[in-house]
Parts: sequence; structure tokens; C-alpha cells
Amino acid sequence: MTIFGNPILDTAVLAFFGGVFGTAIGGLWVFVLDTLLVLLGCIMVASGGSDILLTQFALGPVFGPQSTFLGGAVAASYAAAIKKNHPGGTGAGKDIVTPLLDTSWDVYAVGGLAAVACALLATAGPYLPILKSMDGLAGPIIIVSLVARFIIHREAPWGKMESIKKLGWLGTDGYKISWAGCMSPPMRLLFVGASVGCLAGVGAMHWEAALKPLVVAGTITPSVAYLIPYIFFWGVSGVMLTALQLGTGNIQKIPITHAMSVLAAAAYLGSHSIPVAILGGIFGAFLEEFCARGFYNHGSDHVDPPAFAIALGTLTYSFIF
Repeated sequence: MTIFGNPILDTAVLAFFGGVFGTAIGGLWVFVLDTLLVLLGCIMVASGGSDILLTQFALGPVFGPQSTFLGGAVAASYAAAIKKNHPGGTGAGKDIVTPLLDTSWDVYAVGGLAAVACALLATAGPYLPILKSMDGLAGPIIIVSLVARFIIHREAPWGKMESIKKLGWLGTDGYKISWAGCMSPPMRLLFVGASVGCLAGVGAMHWEAALKPLVVAGTITPSVAYLIPYIFFWGVSGVMLTALQLGTGNIQKIPITHAMSVLAAAAYLGSHSIPVAILGGIFGAFLEEFCARGFYNHGSDHVDPPAFAIALGTLTYSFIF
């Protein structure tokens, strides 16, 4: 079913308004809401209902992260650097927590247009080299984010050269410029990654077993039966970020785990081994930190480390599983 009689036009229009909505309420908050919809969509499918909420709404152009989250993040960068009306101040290009409702129409438009670019790229992704081997949403989010960084800030993918020359490309100045400094020490990454890997792997195992009868009965497709074990704990990890959105100080110090969840679940689905899933969670934790150090810390805007890790991690898995 199409809205305007053309699937590409449908995607563009829905993504534009999704990006505007994400801009208005803020990239992080809209991401939390999206992951909640993902969880509800998974439960709906497992209960014998339609997959529309999961596949067409929560992960589609109308509310998926390729539209709402990406639009809000790029709009924040534009509001801070170009329009200079970001509520967090002119240096707040990385601030995806503060809603941008109280800015200007062109900030909304930039968020909407960025969402259109990302959603269309996600639609074309299965037909494009390299991108087709990545997670279908994370890859386009990173590509559009890096293009936006260059257009808005005139910065390379790795960020400001003066910061890199001063601190080193992977340097953090004692975690002072870290994306999530409270999570960055290696032993914390190891333990958190292993625990998330175990939880996501066991979750994927049980979801896969529970959905097999529905596939045999023809109630759901094999692709949806793969998607739910793959993404369910990504949704759990996303809902956890409510603490970042609503908390202050020590309350905000929770692990950011959605890259760990996805890469652990994907590792289980590729190997059917819980130990391999645990390794996948650890891999996700350290890859997420590498992406933060290499592409977030020295930049002036938000290039999402978990999305970067999911994109690179799933690309790596395409050669293994």
C-alpha cells in the first residue's frame, strides 16, 4: 500500500516529517521512543499480530532512526554551527539531548532533508557495494552524518586536526573529551560487553526458538523471524537511555550498549553459540570505543559511535558468518 502512489515519494515525504519531528523533540529522546516502539512491535509479532508496527513504522522511514534520530542529530549540528540558535549554545553541535523546538524553521528543514537523504540511502543500500553488507540502517546513518559534518563544519571524518595533533587521534586527554568517559576504561568495557553479550545472546536464542513455529505455520516470514532476535535487545538498550535523557549527574552514568546488543545477537545468530555471543558483546564494546575515539571525540558534531560500531561490526561479520 502506498500513500502517494510512488514508493520513493512515500519514503521521502515520510522521512522528511520524521526528521522534523526528531528535530523538534531532540535526537536522543526520539531514539528512546523508537526503541520502545521496536519492543512493542516485537511483542506484537510474537503474539500473532501484524509486523507493521515493527517493520513499517518503528524501523521504516516514518519513525525509524534513519529519519528521526539522524534528522535530529544533523539539525543540532546545523543549529549550533550555522544558525547559532541551538538552545545549548553555539558550541552544542554534539548536543542531541536538548529539543530544538525553540529554534527556527530552517533548522527543522535541515533535519527533514537529512532524514530524506538517509532514508533513501537506506532504501538503496541492499543494492550498493559494501553498504549491502552492513546493517541496513547504521551504514546510511554514518554516511549521511559524515557528509553533514563536512558540509556544516568543514571537518574530515575524524574531526578537528588541531585536536588530533594536540592529543593524538585516539587520545582522550584522560577521558576528558570522551564520548562516554565513565564507560571507556578497558576493564569496564570488557565486563559490560561480556554481560550484554550474554544477555543478548540468550535472548536471541530464545526468540529464535519461539518464532520457529510461527515461520512453519506461515504466520511470519523468515526475515522477520531473524529480525526480532537480532534487534530485540537493541530495543532494550535504547530504552535504557531514558536515564541519559532525563537524568543528571551520576544518574546519567549508565552503559550505552546498543552496539554490544546487536553485535552479540548477530554473533549468536551466525554461530548459535552463547560463548561466541559473549565475544560479540565484547567486540561491540571495544569497537564502539574505537569509533568514539576515532570519529566522535575530536569532532564538532554527533557522529554516533554505536551506529558506527554496528556498521563496521556487521560488515566484519559478513566475512565470518
